[in-house]
Amino acid sequence: MSVDHASVNGQAEPPRAQRTYREVADELRARIRSGELGAGQRIPTQARLAHEFGVERSVVRQALRVLQGERLLTNVSKGSPATVADNTEPAFYGPGAPPQPTMVGLGPRIAAAFKEQDVEIDALCLTSVSLTLAMGEPLRHIHAGSMKPAKVRVRVLMPSRDIDLAFPAPADRLEAGREAELGGALRRNWLAQRNAQGQVLRHSLLALRATHGVDVRVEFRALPFTPPVKLYLLNNNEALFAYYTLSRRGEQIDHERVDVYDATGLQQMLFAFEHGAGLRDTTFVEQSHVWFNNLWNTISSDLTLH
Repeated sequence: MSVDHASVNGQAEPPRAQRTYREVADELRARIRSGELGAGQRIPTQARLAHEFGVERSVVRQALRVLQGERLLTNVSKGSPATVADNTEPAFYGPGAPPQPTMVGLGPRIAAAFKEQDVEIDALCLTSVSLTLAMGEPLRHIHAGSMKPAKVRVRVLMPSRDIDLAFPAPADRLEAGREAELGGALRRNWLAQRNAQGQVLRHSLLALRATHGVDVRVEFRALPFTPPVKLYLLNNNEALFAYYTLSRRGEQIDHERVDVYDATGLQQMLFAFEHGAGLRDTTFVEQSHVWFNNLWNTISSDLTLH
């Protein structure tokens, strides 16, 4: 009997679950990010990794292919050990990048988009909180003089004030009158945040005209539905996509703590697609632009931030 399965108090201990290839990839990725496995360094052989993680070599090979797709490893084959890529930075922000929380992944991509002379950003979102925060980094660079685009065009689609939002919404069944009252309070809170964040975004961008002579245009339009996803389109080159995933949480409404279903937009996992990074990515970027423009030009309406 192996040590792993030795009896405890006369009973056999259940075998430990074997790690998945994703768990192996996560561990190796962490070692690369921390510098434990440095650029240009050969990683252990597949046989040694299989022994270390207690998995089959086929699991290790799958994990290595994932990291190769993220541009963290090169020379992944059945022969010699794979090598850590010389420059792993693009793996976190370019084609094949792993998904990241919106608050982590959006800022650097917005900043990179502002390095172009003509900046075009389209966004579909619930409140524009993430977009407003992400604009902070490129605005700091512009004010510091390290970048200066000639033209900035920003279009934002958000839900209309005239609709019943799908979320945030009460999490529990209530009496009809109380449910309507609570729903109205949640809607007022959302509307105040939508308008405040939109005004901050517009003001901070339009200020670039007076301070740096940048040609800026910022437009907002209203959708007749609650978007189940958030989408950012950058310079006709990148599409960043995330699902609004709902969770139950407590919120203070009119001096009463109630449970609501809502999405924390800053934490949603953001997936990156880049034009020219393969047929799938290119098609996704192109079709995302078609979809956004279709919404902008058809069923959306004027949006006033007040």
